[in-house]
Amino acid sequence: MALEIKILDYGDIELETSFLVLGHECGRVRRVPVYGFLILGGQYPIVVDTGYRDNAIMESLGMRGLQFHDNMIENQLAKHGVKMGDVRYVLHTHLHIDHAGKDDHFNMNTTVVLNRRELECSVSGLMHPQYPKPDIQHLIERLHTQDALRFLDLEITGGEEIIPGVWCEAANAHTEGSMNVMVETAEGIACICGDVIYNFNDQIVNQVRQTQFMEPQVTGNHAGSKREEKGAIKKLLNNYRFLLPVHDKPAKIEGQAIVGRLDMQVPGPVVESVPQRDWFPM
Repeated sequence: MALEIKILDYGDIELETSFLVLGHECGRVRRVPVYGFLILGGQYPIVVDTGYRDNAIMESLGMRGLQFHDNMIENQLAKHGVKMGDVRYVLHTHLHIDHAGKDDHFNMNTTVVLNRRELECSVSGLMHPQYPKPDIQHLIERLHTQDALRFLDLEITGGEEIIPGVWCEAANAHTEGSMNVMVETAEGIACICGDVIYNFNDQIVNQVRQTQFMEPQVTGNHAGSKREEKGAIKKLLNNYRFLLPVHDKPAKIEGQAIVGRLDMQVPGPVVESVPQRDWFPM
């Protein structure tokens, strides 16, 4: 089944650059987008990630939220003719502050889907306050409401289908329970990869402070090992036609390299081509 992904613009955040790429431009503030995703073409619309609750909540992490009326999730869905009540599933790559802040805008008959390990991580205190109280409390309410929450056990199952053409796998990076969402499109498999990748240019195209060939640079996140993080990024580049992170525009992949960037839908026109580095065998 060929599906289509629309990009939902939930606003921006300002944060220190070294949060995105390990040790890069410490003290410099960078403004980055916060995206969600709308999967269309199946029996029901599916939303992946819901952005952050409001501008004020980002201050708990020392960040600045830049969310305006047009960025409200109901307004973003309306641009594609979708109402909140039309959405059957809300999937979460993970539950950090900028990914799960609008779940309570959906009725309880919309099922929120997440990896079980991620909810466990969210209440462990290990990455507090990146899992803010109102977001997690709402998920606990869903836990005790019939069919309002669905758990995946991706570390055991290896992958689970949501609808034909959409399935989830463990990301094995960023947080203990992060998951990737795969979508079959007319031009190949697209992977919504959350925060496994923050910035394509600094991590993959022109890797900051990196000398090894085809070696990705890691983020400033510290939930797991850097070996696991590098491996998770390489797996993405090796297996999928399109990659869609939450804080950068989607990328088109060929031969494990980024060859183009897309704008607000996948598949869609390439809006920026990315020249590959020349390599000449000796």
